[in-house]
Amino acid sequence: MSTAIVAFFIDCLIGDPRSRLHPVVLIGKWIALLEKWLYCPEDSDRRKFLSGLLLMIIVLATAYEAVEGILFLSLLSGNSYVIAAIPALLLSFAIAPRNLAEAGLEIRRYLLSGDLDQARFKVGWIVGRDTDKLTVSEVTRATVETISENIVDGVISPLFFFYLGGVPLAMAYRAANTMDSMIGYKNDKYLYFGRAAALADDVWNYIPARLTGLLLVAAAWLMRLDWRAAWRIMRRDAKKHPSPNGGYTEATVAGALGVRLGGLNYYFGQPSFRTYMGDAIHELGPKHIKQSIWLMYTVTVLFLGLASAVCWRLNGGIS
Repeated sequence: MSTAIVAFFIDCLIGDPRSRLHPVVLIGKWIALLEKWLYCPEDSDRRKFLSGLLLMIIVLATAYEAVEGILFLSLLSGNSYVIAAIPALLLSFAIAPRNLAEAGLEIRRYLLSGDLDQARFKVGWIVGRDTDKLTVSEVTRATVETISENIVDGVISPLFFFYLGGVPLAMAYRAANTMDSMIGYKNDKYLYFGRAAALADDVWNYIPARLTGLLLVAAAWLMRLDWRAAWRIMRRDAKKHPSPNGGYTEATVAGALGVRLGGLNYYFGQPSFRTYMGDAIHELGPKHIKQSIWLMYTVTVLFLGLASAVCWRLNGGIS
């Protein structure tokens, strides 16, 4: 059985364990340490960019080589079970469908029970916007947008790079994505220091995002959602998203569900308007959170099936 399929089953069964030794947590600590060493507020913009570029290269190389080393040690064990299990376990750390699903379902439960305050509090764990005054519809929108965008970051991209270059490349992708989430901001501190990380994340996700958009259309058809609208809205609205990649999932999910995403958000009390995606055929509500989760899982299964078939056809796939 494919390492990727086993990794997916591991995630479905046990999720992403919260531990200080989790690879992504360790990557985050390494990024934070390198930032302390390399970032200097007094540096010129050019020097900040070069320092951020150096940080990115170090982090990517470290993540890749660390996984290579672990896999090499597993081979030295000579135990076939260890040799098969270690890559699948490491890859399961790079994907997070169950974590996304659990976060979304918890928010949905609070909405269904009428506990809007707790729903606002929990959605604040997964979004960066102000959440203390969100309505039920706005809490739902924030949750659906996060799940939709993270289908790429948290599931399809790491699996895509696994099939391209094995577990080391998948973990290198996860390192790149973690760097973007930590320093890839367009503020005074990170505009230049985090620019290389932000640009790299856009490049890493370019193909997986568009592939995921197409798979979402197929998933909508399988789930008897509006696949025609999913295809139409993706083509119409995907490029409206501020991210070059995020719109290909958010717009497609919006079309499939018949809802409108985007709109007015507040960050630290300051308004920020994101262009609308989709048509407001239905009012956003808790059921749409569950539907977006099922779309995520359906897309994951479709991708694994497609990638496994391609590997089998080429007779050179990773197993």
